[in-house]
Amino acid sequence: MPMLEVQDLTVRYGPLQAVRKIGFSVQQGQIVALIGANGAGKSSTLKALIGLTPAAGGTLRFMDEDITALPAAARVTRGLALSPEGRRLFGRMTVLDNLLAGGHGVRDRARLRRTLQEVYALFPRVHERRGQLAGSLSGGEQQMVAIGRALMAQPRLLMLDEPSLGIAPKVVAEIALAIERLNRDSGLSIILVEQNARLALRLAHQAYALEHGEVVRTGRGEELLADPFVQKAYLGV
Repeated sequence: MPMLEVQDLTVRYGPLQAVRKIGFSVQQGQIVALIGANGAGKSSTLKALIGLTPAAGGTLRFMDEDITALPAAARVTRGLALSPEGRRLFGRMTVLDNLLAGGHGVRDRARLRRTLQEVYALFPRVHERRGQLAGSLSGGEQQMVAIGRALMAQPRLLMLDEPSLGIAPKVVAEIALAIERLNRDSGLSIILVEQNARLALRLAHQAYALEHGEVVRTGRGEELLADPFVQKAYLGV
């Protein structure tokens, strides 16, 4: 049984239909990539999954529970977490306080301290900057903090929205290695939304290409990397 199953998901913003009855699933321990151009419906899908945007139709099942009508906070307590596009840190708070904000719903203080150390081990630079204001960090450092903040909620399924956006190539490589490590060493399931299709498909076990709110291609990451349609539309080949 899939960890997450999305059936006929529809998302609307007034008269605009951003997502049109899409379906996909995430198995335990998978990295699933959603690729596509701006406006394809990728971020809208993640917002609907976490509960920031209500689904206008369809069903969302997580860990064999229907979460379609659950509020966002309840989805987080069940094991979903989102690192949003644009990072959305509290710029006038320290790095440490931003991280602790991500774990505010965790009641086990000892477990929270262990998770904090795990974030520091994953991103040593975040540990180095823990006393600085988040707004003073570089874009790449802020992205590390944003991912760390999501991890502080101790998710079963981590959703990453455009983690490479506006980041220097060297730091993108560091973040990609961190994603691989989280999945390989911790067995963490991940949904990766990326305009950098080559990066996303290289990391993904399963991938879905979206256009105008609809799934137009699906397959294993390496299959879509070799797909002529995907190469022409998203990889510039």
